[in-house]
Amino acid sequence: MQVGLSVIFQNPDETVPDQQVYQQDLSLALQAEGLGFDSVWSVEHHFTDYTMCPDVLQFLTYMAGATKKIKLGSMVCVLPWHDPLRVAEQISMLDNLSDGRFILGLGRGTGKVEFDGFRTEMDTARLRFKESTEMVLNALENGYAEYHGELIEQPRVDIRPRPLKSMRGRAYSAAVSPESAKIMAELGVGILIVPQKPWKAVRQELQDYRDVYREANDAEPPSPLVAGWTFVDENPNRAEEKAREYIGGYWDSIIKHYEFDKPHLKDTEGYEAHGVMYDRLKAPGGMEMMTDFFVNLQIWGSPQQVFDKIMKLQDETHMDGYMGVFSFAGMPISEADTSMKLFAREVMPELQKLAPVQERLGIPA
Repeated sequence: MQVGLSVIFQNPDETVPDQQVYQQDLSLALQAEGLGFDSVWSVEHHFTDYTMCPDVLQFLTYMAGATKKIKLGSMVCVLPWHDPLRVAEQISMLDNLSDGRFILGLGRGTGKVEFDGFRTEMDTARLRFKESTEMVLNALENGYAEYHGELIEQPRVDIRPRPLKSMRGRAYSAAVSPESAKIMAELGVGILIVPQKPWKAVRQELQDYRDVYREANDAEPPSPLVAGWTFVDENPNRAEEKAREYIGGYWDSIIKHYEFDKPHLKDTEGYEAHGVMYDRLKAPGGMEMMTDFFVNLQIWGSPQQVFDKIMKLQDETHMDGYMGVFSFAGMPISEADTSMKLFAREVMPELQKLAPVQERLGIPA
């Protein structure tokens, strides 16, 4: 199994200067290669304290210069907020600078505050994401960009520096809705999962994705990647206490940033599946139940408990890559650093020893 580290630069309520958050999370990211992680990741978000990484490709370019071999992943680059031509150029440049170490993660975006800030209509996001993804992937495959769609009109131009190698097999999408998963399957893109739904629903959506992928591509889909909010402690009771404090705090920041406690997504085209969250939160005791549900989906406990939970993730999703987020919700850097190093010492080597998921679970390759 491939094991990665992700940093998200979160500063809830701005209790410390933003630069201090950057120094702290960078201190974790810069240790990743030496600790033996296979990859380092970050995300893209704008305008709030939820995640202060407005340019994930810029961050990964910095990491490319600070490392030698570790892979570099975007979790994710949100295409509807960008000119896809510029994204294709940035990806090609990053891949050339890093000698082909980039893993491309793409997303559609859900935050109204971000769509409003970029003056982009959320009702068009699904189609814009589909067209942008097609254009970017084809540009990186062909070495030139050209697209004629409903929303995007791009005359032919070359991508320079020329793409180093194909992105096939290293392009993923964070598909939360079943409709987005279908689009990604048709485009031959893998799935990046953040645990946030009942596993029964995830299993069904993955099966639908695999069926569409096989029909569209005449091949088996790549194994999913899974990201999880992670806390490891030798004392399982303390691990649970801190997980409920900090992962619960992270869940609070999700509600605040995405405004899931407001009904706007229920009436936004393409986001109806997200709108269900509002009904659940507004039900009696809904916030408490949803917090517990989210915390219990994440990866926390003693080293053995964390290993077992990641194995359960593999059984549920057939994933073959796990990315741990270790610093979030205002957690002291000492807590994050200790948790990350304990994971790297006690859990990660056992995960990396595992045979590929196809062999371990006996599924088609």
